Amino acid sequence: MTTHTQQLRDFPFAPAAELRVEPAFAQLRQKEPISRVRLPYGGEAWLVTRYQDIKTVLGDPRFGRAATQHAEAPRIQRDPAGEGVLMSLDPPDHTRLRKTVAGVFTKRRVEELRPATQRIAEELLEAMDASGAPADLVSSYALPLPVTVICDLLGVPGGDRDQLRDWSDALLSTAACTSAESASVVQVMADYFAALVSRRRREPTDDLLGALVQTWDREEGRLRDEELVLLARDLLIAGHETTASQIANCTYLLLQHPHARDRLCADPSVMASAVEELLRFIPLGSGSFRARVATEPVDLCGVRIQPGETVFAPTVAANWDPDVFTDPGCLDVGRSPNPHVAFGHGVHHCLGAQLARLELQVALGVLLCRLPRLRLAVDEAEIVWKTGMQVGGPKALPVKW
Repeated sequence: MTTHTQQLRDFPFAPAAELRVEPAFAQLRQKEPISRVRLPYGGEAWLVTRYQDIKTVLGDPRFGRAATQHAEAPRIQRDPAGEGVLMSLDPPDHTRLRKTVAGVFTKRRVEELRPATQRIAEELLEAMDASGAPADLVSSYALPLPVTVICDLLGVPGGDRDQLRDWSDALLSTAACTSAESASVVQVMADYFAALVSRRRREPTDDLLGALVQTWDREEGRLRDEELVLLARDLLIAGHETTASQIANCTYLLLQHPHARDRLCADPSVMASAVEELLRFIPLGSGSFRARVATEPVDLCGVRIQPGETVFAPTVAANWDPDVFTDPGCLDVGRSPNPHVAFGHGVHHCLGAQLARLELQVALGVLLCRLPRLRLAVDEAEIVWKTGMQVGGPKALPVKW
């Protein structure tokens, strides 16, 4: 094994403009596929940038997630607990919790949500159309669609949804909120969902939160009350924030690639393939969720990773590896095969991947069908992009039709 003596870099890298991938990933992939980086919080770590190495780190049980939650672990966020309960555990605890909710997110169960999701999308676009152009696609469509779907699934009262969205934004902040603000939100959300859990015990329901409560009561010890609360919080955040950003991101990209948009308008059967390509193509974030800590010595890229050392394996770098994806900078909505890892890999593969796919397929399909002449209502330079957040995307996307 070699001794690593090369340059120490700050990570995450300075984000590229709009939805472009940071060029540093390509440079490192070619010349230094494993490198040392300095994180905003907690010190130094390793960074890998090749597709297969990233899959190894995400899938090899010798790399764990639990140790990333230690206060001294190198990380992107201020608060190591902000990444969610499922992402904070290793088997067997992770397996126990994941099995509790995994049945709700099977491909078959998620597909049953398609008619309701399509109805919500059509109603939102009907309201936006009636209000007239220009409109903000984020606030009118991209955000309320997944918020409504996941809140309906969980059983969150309609009047609470705007407040919950604000709380989730704070929890996903990497720099936009102070540590004290984030900690306050964590407690407020915990109190909110604890009250909902208590209400479900008094008044049973058939929504997801009601089902989780019934699981606890039927098999006491499988789920603890605090785990119920954290799971509900995490499902809400994961179930809307990234999907909302991706709906806006995908729409923006399709407006920049009229050949792709025209193909989807002419042949909606390509939509499933197009969504996979958009997921591959879009750099949603540098990936704090993609950190792992070695639990034993591991040889990787000619370097021996020692126990306790952190490795970052950003999926955005894997998804643009030219050894796996021909011409990765080309948006090819018919790309096949497309083995992207946008939803991660291994035991922490995104639980809601099928739901996200369905929501993106429906959101883009209904949008292109109803508003085929959709276009930006401002110059591209006027679009303001999120900063200081784990997930990227436009804060607002003014459109007309």
